[in-house]
Amino acid sequence: MKKHRLKTVALTAVLAVGAAGGPAVASQLDTILSTANEVHDQARRSQVRVDQLSDEARRLLQDYRTVLKEIEGLRVYNRQLDRQIAAQEREKTELNESIETVTLIERQVMPLMVRMVDGLEQFVSLDVPFLLAEREARVERIRDLLDRADIEVAEQFGQILNAYQIENEYGRTMEAYTDEIELDGRTLVVDFLRMGRVSLMYQTADGARSGVWNQRERRWQELPASYTTPIRNAIRMARQQMAVDLVSLPVPGPVEASQ
Repeated sequence: MKKHRLKTVALTAVLAVGAAGGPAVASQLDTILSTANEVHDQARRSQVRVDQLSDEARRLLQDYRTVLKEIEGLRVYNRQLDRQIAAQEREKTELNESIETVTLIERQVMPLMVRMVDGLEQFVSLDVPFLLAEREARVERIRDLLDRADIEVAEQFGQILNAYQIENEYGRTMEAYTDEIELDGRTLVVDFLRMGRVSLMYQTADGARSGVWNQRERRWQELPASYTTPIRNAIRMARQQMAVDLVSLPVPGPVEASQ
């Protein structure tokens, strides 16, 4: 407003002088006015440029502050990454140590597992011969597992322990099943009755023959007809075909330990 008033006063003064001085003075006044207008236009353009520079400066300042925030965020992120990398390096060291330990344990466990399988195989061959084919096949499967590189040691050892557990369960269960038996040079299909590991008996389907395994002599022993009904009833009890009751069954005497 002040510049505008000055310009108006100056213009009024110039007009007054022009009116008093005639055409020559008027021409000079026109020149002065033209120059004044040009100066005014330059001042306006300069102000516009100053405003633009001011806006640009504010924008740059805002960008600068944004960049500072991003830099600080990156510093925090880098510090977090450094901690994570350090933790991973510690885990890597621990894993390498664990791998070395596992390798050492595997070298020690493998011979142990082989001995366990050998012992299980020998036990089955010397034990009362019930489910013999099934038990021998289980031992053979485990032995095959030990030769496979794609099976972890833990799984191999677990299979061995499971086989031992199954053999342990046989000692305190009662079971009846059908299988073949060699008697007098003939192959017969009979029903077997297993009372834990205490007694293993058989009976033909018609009940004409019954027998018990003599562990001391490692052979089948023929039983008298008086055992036909008790064995038949015990087989039915084992198959849950009749209620459990007392029966009289042959039980071999204890085997004396060798001196």
